[in-house]
Amino acid sequence: MENRIWLKQSDMPTQWYNVIPDLPGPPAPVLHPATLQPVTPGDLTPLFPMALIEQEVSGERWIKIPDEVMKIYSIWRPTPLVRAVRLEKLLDTPAHIYYKNESVSPAGSHKPNTSVPQAYYNKKEGINKLVTETGAGQWGSALAMACNFFGIDLQVFMVKVSYHQKPYRRSLMEIWGAKVFASPSDQTNYGRELLKKDPDNPGSLGIAISEAVEKAATDPDAHYALGSVLNHVCMHQTILGLEAKKQMEIAGEYPDVVIGCVGGGSNFSGLAFPFVPDKAAGKKVRLLGIEPASCPTLTKGPYTFDYGDTARMAPVVKMYTLGHDFVPPGIHAGGLRYHGDAPLLCQLVNAGVIEARAYPQLTCFEAALMFARSEGIIPAPETSHAIRGAIDEALDAKKRNEKRVILFNFSGHGHFDMSAYDDYLSGKLTDFAYPEAKIKAALANLPEVKL
Repeated sequence: MENRIWLKQSDMPTQWYNVIPDLPGPPAPVLHPATLQPVTPGDLTPLFPMALIEQEVSGERWIKIPDEVMKIYSIWRPTPLVRAVRLEKLLDTPAHIYYKNESVSPAGSHKPNTSVPQAYYNKKEGINKLVTETGAGQWGSALAMACNFFGIDLQVFMVKVSYHQKPYRRSLMEIWGAKVFASPSDQTNYGRELLKKDPDNPGSLGIAISEAVEKAATDPDAHYALGSVLNHVCMHQTILGLEAKKQMEIAGEYPDVVIGCVGGGSNFSGLAFPFVPDKAAGKKVRLLGIEPASCPTLTKGPYTFDYGDTARMAPVVKMYTLGHDFVPPGIHAGGLRYHGDAPLLCQLVNAGVIEARAYPQLTCFEAALMFARSEGIIPAPETSHAIRGAIDEALDAKKRNEKRVILFNFSGHGHFDMSAYDDYLSGKLTDFAYPEAKIKAALANLPEVKL
């Protein structure tokens, strides 16, 4: 049996899929952080090129991928779809487990699917300087690679706890020419303010976003780039889901459940969104997002308007949130430590189209070792959450003695996360209790939106 299902480059999707036309209702408006009124394109032009602003609000179901982007995609795309037969054997399950291996990109994750078009559209508009944030470093390294290809300078604010936990991701960004700062940093007014209050602040994605937005907004020559959450980011990622659908057809199967880890929501959305119209048409497919129990936005947060960052400079969006002031515990899955989620993903969760589940980190690392020892690839801590979900689905299928086709996104490898595995193997890694009091305090500061 052929375990790997390949596509020819000539069969690679040439359009991104935009889920907005297939939503169960219109998206909630995006609000200006100062006025709490709907933003206009003019409000966003200091941060983004017009092409991305147009994609953000587009009602077109299909958006053509530029030829220049396709050429760079072809360095590693299409990525393989792999049947995890050794994991199936280990679990002694009747389930068939498939994973879309996005770790084969030069940056080691799915993130270049959006970093390349974002760098392209900025360069096309004459922008030669970008600023961004990164959690675990996967987004920062992907954007550093893309900016290197297009001759764009890049500054990255990396969440401080990950900056120290994952030094080689920082090295990777610097190899591709980026300047990397541990956030909160002394490079921005907001960072200096936080450090004055707490020099040991571990940082969060919300804080890093604030610093990046401040830096970009105060530099007329710079734009800002975001690696998750926004509509256009989720849309760029659908190339992986569209490929996976074609590959599942080649395999002669259709998934009963589609799984991905969720931080901001881009990798899961990229795999799951192309299945949304199938589900609406009556296909019995479950879409399941897995998040960390210490930062349980979809499973514990209210669905409401909140700021996208801690300093309240980013737009206000309707999402499941733990409060923009919430600083999650320093789990090793740094890319999942965000207080909110992609608005489009949240809307689909609220409508019951997508399910969500939360796991503590120890059980996810247990799943990561099972995968590594059976399939041979070391997963990123973020990806281990999706693996945990897939394993539990396979074990449930075994319990019920039913065939179940499981598809999950292997969103990135863990080659730069070995300190996390050292901690796990030596028994130093612990689970964090759900920080209910901190979340309650953070939710007290939600914006008062009156539309």
